[in-house]
Amino acid sequence: MNKLNFETEVLAIQDELLRFAYKLTNDPEQAKDLLNETTLKALDHKEEFKPDTNFRGWMYTIMRNIFIINYRKEIRNLTFMEHTDSLSCDMNFESTEAAYDFEEIRKTINDLPKEYRIPYSMHVSGFKYREIAEKLELPEETVKNRIEFCRERLQIALREGIQ
Repeated sequence: MNKLNFETEVLAIQDELLRFAYKLTNDPEQAKDLLNETTLKALDHKEEFKPDTNFRGWMYTIMRNIFIINYRKEIRNLTFMEHTDSLSCDMNFESTEAAYDFEEIRKTINDLPKEYRIPYSMHVSGFKYREIAEKLELPEETVKNRIEFCRERLQIALREGIQ
């Protein structure tokens, strides 16, 4: 695939990728950021794309990986902030407005019934819906619904915790 075709393909699936980003983040601004980061990474690594490879799948994989990496960073930051709070450190962090109480997040997830908590934990760990469905011997749609339920519960708990 030449440079012009590659860039045309990237532009052609932007709307599709934005919808996927929104499904991952459930936030329009974060979805746009994720889309931008994915597009930049794809353009930076276009020489690594193999012509006989599924282009859409390649782009979705990049986006999913970026999302997982960012999520894990956020969890690490929340854990760090929790430890600094317990040490009574008074430091300014750039992302304090996005920092939630890690204990509250953990408690909310742990309070969910096991049949919801396990698929959600697997998904956050990087498993695909199909893989989770196979491991838990459930229909893929059931897995998706349970993960979405957990996301909604977590968002509600975080909103209530902020106010």
